[in-house]
Amino acid sequence: MGPTSPGLVRGDIAHMRQLARRRRTAMLAATTLAIGGVALPAGVAQAAPACDVVYATSDWNNGFTANVTLKNLGDPINGWTLKFTFPSGQRLLQGWSARWSQSGNEVTATNESYNGSIPTGGSTSIGFNGSHTGTNTKPTSFSINGVTCGGATQQPPTVALSVPSGPFEAPADVPLTATASDPDGTVSKVEFYRNGLLVNTDTTAPYGYTLEDLPAGSYTVQAKAYDNANLTATAEKAFTVSPGSGPILVATPSSVSVNEGGSSTVNLKLSGLPSANVPVTLTRTGDTDVTVAPTSVTLTPSNWNTGVNVAVSAAEDSDTAGGTATITASATGYAPLAITATEIDNDTPGGDNTWVARFLEQYGKIKNSGYFSPEGVPYHSIETLIVEAPDHGHETTSEAFSFWLWLEANYGRVTQNWAPFNNAWTVMEKYIIPSHADQPTAGSPGTAQYAAEHDLPSQYPSALEPNIPVGQDPLRGELQSTYGTGDIYGMHWLLDVDNVYGYGRCGDGTTKPAYINTFQRGTQESVWETVPQPSCDTFKHGGQYGYLDLFVKEQNAPAKQWKYTNAPDADARAVQAAYWALTWAKEQGKAADVAATVAKAAKMGDYLRYAMFDKYFKKIGNCVGASTCPAGSGKDSAHYLMSWYYAWGGAYEANQNWSWRIGSSHNHFGYQNPFAAWALTNVNELKPKSPTANADWEKSFERQLEFYTWLQSAEGGIAGGATNSWGGHYGTPPAGTATFYGMYYDVDPVYNDPPSNQWFGMQAWSMQRIAELYLVTGNTKAKALLDKWVPWAIANTTVGANWSIPSDMKWTGQPTNWNPTNPQPNTNLHVEVTVKGQDVGVAAAYARTLIAYAAKSGNVAAKNTAKGLLDALHGASDAKGVSMPEKRGDYRRFDDVYDASTGQGLYIPQGWTGKMANGDVIAPGKSFVDIRSFYKNDPDWPKVEAYLKGGPEPTFNYHRFWAQADVAMAYADYGHLFPNG
Repeated sequence: MGPTSPGLVRGDIAHMRQLARRRRTAMLAATTLAIGGVALPAGVAQAAPACDVVYATSDWNNGFTANVTLKNLGDPINGWTLKFTFPSGQRLLQGWSARWSQSGNEVTATNESYNGSIPTGGSTSIGFNGSHTGTNTKPTSFSINGVTCGGATQQPPTVALSVPSGPFEAPADVPLTATASDPDGTVSKVEFYRNGLLVNTDTTAPYGYTLEDLPAGSYTVQAKAYDNANLTATAEKAFTVSPGSGPILVATPSSVSVNEGGSSTVNLKLSGLPSANVPVTLTRTGDTDVTVAPTSVTLTPSNWNTGVNVAVSAAEDSDTAGGTATITASATGYAPLAITATEIDNDTPGGDNTWVARFLEQYGKIKNSGYFSPEGVPYHSIETLIVEAPDHGHETTSEAFSFWLWLEANYGRVTQNWAPFNNAWTVMEKYIIPSHADQPTAGSPGTAQYAAEHDLPSQYPSALEPNIPVGQDPLRGELQSTYGTGDIYGMHWLLDVDNVYGYGRCGDGTTKPAYINTFQRGTQESVWETVPQPSCDTFKHGGQYGYLDLFVKEQNAPAKQWKYTNAPDADARAVQAAYWALTWAKEQGKAADVAATVAKAAKMGDYLRYAMFDKYFKKIGNCVGASTCPAGSGKDSAHYLMSWYYAWGGAYEANQNWSWRIGSSHNHFGYQNPFAAWALTNVNELKPKSPTANADWEKSFERQLEFYTWLQSAEGGIAGGATNSWGGHYGTPPAGTATFYGMYYDVDPVYNDPPSNQWFGMQAWSMQRIAELYLVTGNTKAKALLDKWVPWAIANTTVGANWSIPSDMKWTGQPTNWNPTNPQPNTNLHVEVTVKGQDVGVAAAYARTLIAYAAKSGNVAAKNTAKGLLDALHGASDAKGVSMPEKRGDYRRFDDVYDASTGQGLYIPQGWTGKMANGDVIAPGKSFVDIRSFYKNDPDWPKVEAYLKGGPEPTFNYHRFWAQADVAMAYADYGHLFPNG
């Protein structure tokens, strides 16, 4: 079972009411001055302009987003005005990074103060949202400062896209192939799109990509070619995938690894009895070292279920890279079937090996077994009935996205193909990093009002207290100046990928994936007690005021608003993945392949600094009393740790102009990532752009290592954490509570049901980052932590047929007060392993910690234990990945209603009523499943229903995305660091 949600905001719908008319008038006056401040003085002569404009759109229904890049090909420009004409009656709705207007069909954009200067050869990017009817034809002519932009001397590339004729039946594999050329240059890349989503980038001919496991539906695919001048051409095809109705081609395995100079066997068969012989042809695209034989087979009414074997071979060569190829099995009347073949190289020292082969096998299962939605978003799990941090399996988290990036970085190291890594970031950016349209007022002024956190859900809604002082946000102005936007570049933690709840985007009911949130009400609110709500609350669902008044009590009616919560450990893990992608790409001489994505990771690290600050930007240390704890200014509200979340929100309605941002006062050791902090300050490509970011991350790096040292128990395990806001309301802690830079020790910070430091997974996840830091830098503090933690963990581990690792822990005592100049041993802080288990994801993360530690230190016990765990995981392999049976006794809480004597069950205040998007009634006396009635239609529901009626605990074999990715990467780590076994 995974950890409780990183999305716990506990009353953080901290919302900023619009100010009095006098204040609003002052804002308007200031805005007018700002606009006037960028106008060019009369009579100023302009340099001779020469320019090019790149205009690209993403269309949907009757709307579109346009991204416009202005390129200066002439003398330096100091102040610009862009003009163009809509050819098809389009309308400008809202824009960014420029002052936009429309008169008739003519559109004008004038620079902002921060992007008015464009040097020779430089460019700036702006954009807008618009509406259209019919065809969204692009403008054909652009001018800057009255001069028509050119590019006429450069000819665009040409591209053609080929799709098999079909027919296609679900689940369908559809190979795309493109040919591209450029009459006056070279083709730099070809992008492949599915229904508007970028799914692959190919930088070498032949250009191709296979869409795998497509469900029934209509698809439009595009190939977009770029030349060396960044001019483009696009080809488009459409096809339909029909619901499966008859036999389909089946390959076992569907992804195969082939040793260089060797071969592997793939069995081809049908899923059902055919009416006649079925001739099947096999073709190969991609790496020419890979071949298949025979190239045709026949499946008959006699052999359809046993199948026919074919050999996939890889030629012996002298290069030092494995390659990939797609083998397509085609038969008339059947959907084409794609088989991915990866060559395992044997020319590097140690060669690719068994562990790399296991990585590729596991990688193939992850990419071909239902872990991804049609949009390309990774689900939390294949299974839908699963309740832990996400309350449904086909939700997803920022955690899953970060593991996906990390997985693709490892794939790039093995195959030298970096397109999947880049594409993972593209999908992340499209779906779980809110776009400007999703946070339209993020740049507006405003400060979050204080609302106390409480121990129990029954103490909510929490009243806003505008008289409680809050501090100054020291990052807002710097980030807006650096990036020219008020938008936050960070992941929201939770997505309803299939739109199961039915909220859609801002209440439209249909758009998916949809931003949602759950946890909102105190440390005792478990997942079983949450009320899922849309992140953009327009009052269309829920009660009179949507869901807001379940959590926050206001003197006036709440305002419609959007709000997002970031899980800092996931963003930091994304930075960690980007570091490894860059490192391995550099080793291959392919740093340019990942440069653009790595730059985005640096940007994410810039915004991640919000996790370093107290929730309400109050001063750090001895912060007792909400009214008396002083508001911070500058950086004195920074604890420099990775807290449990940061959050931001703002006005939904166009006539309002406010936003808010908060950090978090609660710091759990499990969220720290000093390795990411080190990378953000020591790797040039990952250094954030903001002026104070480097200093902040340098200080955070040291502070995080101190935090681990302060929390290490006498046995070696790492205890909970510390808070700057006791009880979430700046309360008074018990006398004698230990402190860390004036913050108070908390054995289970953030959530208590179950205790947040009970799960061994937090230990394995977090110490893996310490181990990588030690591996890369040899840091002595990291080594000292591992030297103590590793023997403790191994002493509680069994390998072999009956393997087990720690599962649950119990903590007693507390650390000593932290003295940075003279740290003292924690002789009074103890941990006991109370339950052991076979969690495959945790075992993989734990093995990765041991592998990195052993590779640097030479510790034999760590290496042997890691290898034993990897063998155990391999023994738990199944067709979809790796899994072990799990008993879920906690599923008794599906139908718990609120019980005041225990404080458990779904609490809804008396007098509050509302409805979920599907019509489920929200009211006192309802349970978890009452407001999630869709679960009663889940194929696994009968097992739960029988348990609720007195039957045995239900048992499940779950396939969590993060766990499967960690298993794959554990194999890759071992193969990389111990190539000879």
